[in-house]
Amino acid sequence: MKKRIPYIFAVILAGFGLLTLFLSTSIIFDLFGIRAKEGNYVLFVVWANFICSIFYLFSAYGFIHSRKWTTSLLGISTLILIAANIGLIIHANSGGVYETKTIGALIFRISVTLVFAIIAYFTITKKKISNHLP
Repeated sequence: MKKRIPYIFAVILAGFGLLTLFLSTSIIFDLFGIRAKEGNYVLFVVWANFICSIFYLFSAYGFIHSRKWTTSLLGISTLILIAANIGLIIHANSGGVYETKTIGALIFRISVTLVFAIIAYFTITKKKISNHLP
């Protein structure tokens, strides 16, 4: 069972990454009419999601192969999303148009990414550090 856990995390993260990649590229490149369905999207938030989706896919690989950089990559993704959230707040407060659901979606995405970063830390990084101690 212990050997399956990294694969389970990797599959969930890869699925999350692929879904995010599909949705963000569909908005950026106006595929399948998704841009019109999204309404008042904020482009820098969509780009932040796009960048993070690629990081999610690399992190899924990192989970399978127990790479220490997985934690860093997910931490960077969390920071990118927090910066996008701050930018969205500034955008909204300055009168910019946005969808209310974007705030909830960003908070959800930040939470999921942070949880995966913590999981990566305890299952990969901390384990590798403790294996190198005398």
